[in-house]
Amino acid sequence: MILVTGAAGFIGKNLIRRLDNLGYTDICTYTRQDPEDVLRDCCEKADFVFHLAGVNRPESVDEFMKGNADLTERLVSCLEKAGKKCPVIISSSTQADSEDPDNIYAASKRKAEEAVYGYGQKTGAPVMIYRMPNVFGKWSKPNYNSAVATFCHNVSRDLPITVNDPERMMRLVYIDDVVDEFAEDMRSISEGRMPEGCGERCTSLRCPIHEAKLGYIAETIQSFPKMRGELGIPRMDDPLISKLYSTYLSFLPEDRFAYKLKMNEDNRGSFTEFLRTPDRGQMSVNISHPGIVKGQHWHDSKNEKFLVVKGKGLIRFRKIGCEEIYDYHVNGEELTVVDIPTGYVHCIVNEGDEDMVTLMWASESFDPEKPDTYREEV
Repeated sequence: MILVTGAAGFIGKNLIRRLDNLGYTDICTYTRQDPEDVLRDCCEKADFVFHLAGVNRPESVDEFMKGNADLTERLVSCLEKAGKKCPVIISSSTQADSEDPDNIYAASKRKAEEAVYGYGQKTGAPVMIYRMPNVFGKWSKPNYNSAVATFCHNVSRDLPITVNDPERMMRLVYIDDVVDEFAEDMRSISEGRMPEGCGERCTSLRCPIHEAKLGYIAETIQSFPKMRGELGIPRMDDPLISKLYSTYLSFLPEDRFAYKLKMNEDNRGSFTEFLRTPDRGQMSVNISHPGIVKGQHWHDSKNEKFLVVKGKGLIRFRKIGCEEIYDYHVNGEELTVVDIPTGYVHCIVNEGDEDMVTLMWASESFDPEKPDTYREEV
């Protein structure tokens, strides 16, 4: 039995879903709304504990000790009374190392850490005390979990955001990376392989920690909405930007999931750009009516890929300066990608009796100042 406290919280919800996806179904949950006997009953059954419950933005400072230190001490007491020596992973905060005597939150987190550490020392149970930096990702709460959550919530709703100190350096960790590490720790401990930091007073995350200025984070998130109109997407090869974009999309209001594209239509069918990127080219959807021939041109530097997903088509090539023609018959039943090389005149013909739909990728986004398209028939 796996006990997860704080099951309704940001990290708790993500961890439970990850454990479920990994095949762990015997999970007992505890939230602040549950009566005390639920915690006691779960501790009696538990073989492993993820202690994620805590308070970080209470209405009264008194709640810091109640929700962090006192709850953890009750958890440890329940485990000891049940005669348990089960492993415990606790999520604490990097603020726990604060020496500010007025930082009640930090003090409450340190006291919670001490309770778990003492339980490990007394019983010999493996314990891991993670001091977490700013965690962000799906299902986080604006104005509660992190600045990223607040920025994503507001920007996705055209609301203003406030950046008090743009130069402030932030340390961020993505929720999926966190729960992956937690699940791996549980697996390792269950197999008798103690992860690095197990049994120590605090443990550093092994998963990627991202560092960026607060102003940069805000500007990056603010850039996402206008990308729809430009048919763009962020740089997916930048791990932080990719994770911020995923988080931003998770905050979209339900009436903003979809957006329309501009269809360029004529008597031949239509051509619609779908995505434009500065470094990965352009994706488009081409619809051709029966019997229609499109193309009849060639490119100097731009290369393309054609994929017919509906209907029947004929793709024809001829190398510039040569007479030999190469024919490729394609259809939506046997998906086949055809590369369109530079220096080859090409066209695509709808050979069927229904509209033919072709996905087209070009290595360069179309630039009207430099179209790189020269008319010539195959």
